[in-house]
Amino acid sequence: MVFCIQETVISKLTVSFSRAIHHKEIHMSILSALFGTKKLSDNIVLLDPSAFSKAIADKEIQLVDVRTPNEYQGGHIGNAINIDFFNPVKFEKSFATLNKEMPLYIYCRSGSRSKKAAKKLLNMGFSKIFDLKGGYLLWR
Repeated sequence: MVFCIQETVISKLTVSFSRAIHHKEIHMSILSALFGTKKLSDNIVLLDPSAFSKAIADKEIQLVDVRTPNEYQGGHIGNAINIDFFNPVKFEKSFATLNKEMPLYIYCRSGSRSKKAAKKLLNMGFSKIFDLKGGYLLWR
């Protein structure tokens, strides 16, 4: 009887501990998503506007706005080239001209398109992709 009680207590403690770790991981993921950088994969990094600004100011980089030409003409980050994510043929041809080994900084309006573009670019062979968290909306 004592053995069964101890086994039950240990099982409950193990389940409680596992839940606590899981909740801590969830909280840490939420905090990471809200503040600072976050790795989406080994090759894709999500940067907050401040970190993105510092990164594009310091070195020779490739900066690409993946919004439509109309959105781009309405305002964009200086020195960014426009490659429309919604134009798949032009998207692939234009990115094929860029250096796949150099860091690539991308953004869109809110972050959704650039996240999709980053995954596509990873499959196209780009190895260092930095995505602006919150897109141009948070940049301004």
